[in-house]
Amino acid sequence: MRYLPHTETDRKDMLDAIGVASIDDLFVDVPEVGRLDGLIDLPKKQGELQVERAMSAMSSKNVSASSVPFFVGAGAYKHHIPSTVDHLIQRSEFLTAYTPYQPEISQGTLQTLFEFQTQVAQLTGMDVANASMYDGSTACAEAVMMAARVTRRMKAVMAGNVHPHYVEASKTLAKYSDVEIEVTEPRLGGLETLINAIDDETACVVVQTPDVFGQLHDLRAISEAAHAKGALVIAAFTEVVSLGLIEAPGAMGADIAVGEGQSIGVGLNFGGPYVGLFACKDDRRFIRQMPGRLAGETVDADGRRGFVLTLSTREQHIRRDKATSNICTNAGLCALAFTIHMTLLGEKGLKQMAVINHETACSLADALDAIDGVEVLNDAFFNEFAVRLPKNANEVVDALAKVGVLAGVPASRLFPSQFEDVLLVAATEINTDEDIAIFDKALRSVL
Repeated sequence: MRYLPHTETDRKDMLDAIGVASIDDLFVDVPEVGRLDGLIDLPKKQGELQVERAMSAMSSKNVSASSVPFFVGAGAYKHHIPSTVDHLIQRSEFLTAYTPYQPEISQGTLQTLFEFQTQVAQLTGMDVANASMYDGSTACAEAVMMAARVTRRMKAVMAGNVHPHYVEASKTLAKYSDVEIEVTEPRLGGLETLINAIDDETACVVVQTPDVFGQLHDLRAISEAAHAKGALVIAAFTEVVSLGLIEAPGAMGADIAVGEGQSIGVGLNFGGPYVGLFACKDDRRFIRQMPGRLAGETVDADGRRGFVLTLSTREQHIRRDKATSNICTNAGLCALAFTIHMTLLGEKGLKQMAVINHETACSLADALDAIDGVEVLNDAFFNEFAVRLPKNANEVVDALAKVGVLAGVPASRLFPSQFEDVLLVAATEINTDEDIAIFDKALRSVL
């Protein structure tokens, strides 16, 4: 910390005031396995060239998603992004745009948000969409809070096959809002146990399709059961490209649709920033309690088309305990990237892209299922599925990484001490027949 002016006495005084013995005590909540001590020991007094060489040597130890056959999904997916997207979002009027509080000078920003909302509403089969959330997990958590406010009930039921990150984000927010969250047992298969958990105190039911195992679900039975008890249905998704091929949540009776939009226009980015999607039915109760921003279309005094923030008395203007959300901004640049990519694709292009994803995943599933001891576990999937291996999935993934194949995500990483022989595998339009053949050969060798 040699660039900070604090003396040892300054630091001791601050630590004493906080009530801890050392700076390290401030990080005890971070699991030890997640802490990195090496960077603090970088050599001192090195020139820029030497530092660049040292950092390049460190980064070269990573295996990048673009350098080897890549089949990792589980909530973040590698898709091709047209160069036009990156070119346009770096225009200064987009790259430096701030919160559009003053509509008279923010028409460009507001229009792109309006277009984004329109695309999200059409994708999800909903009537109204907001101007984005931080990511899919925070969108899911905010939807649970919204359902509690709308129904005035304090219990949420979440399917065990909802992505665990979405579950944990929801639990974190619910903890401080006195909302009880019940999570059913994670399982590969149907949602029958979820229906049994719905009662007269349930505010909402959270389901995911495709779920964390890649399984597709028809939500109609869940929707009917939930609505019969006065509960709302929140449909989540992590792979937005799937909506180019499968039925939209709104068409299956969902009241709120939330998910991750990263697959369209946004790179993997080491896990973020991403763009959360949030849409709901055209119900006055829903719209009034919807989190985040809404960009609306209007006309000015001369009758010309214009855009404004609608229902803007939200989190940044009012008391925290009365706010519909404490997310006080939107993922604007990522939302713009989503909008540009979606515009380039169009409805026809999105469907074609979705078909290619599904066909590639089918080819991969056929290849893996033909290997002795490997079993594809899904009845139906889009571009991701689960396979059971004859060995520990973590060990298999590590072994495949050493031979240049990033094979997927062991399910036990998301569900510790469970599914230790299950591997989650994803395929998108970036995967070639050669990639699948390399994966097939490498997995046979490792097994």
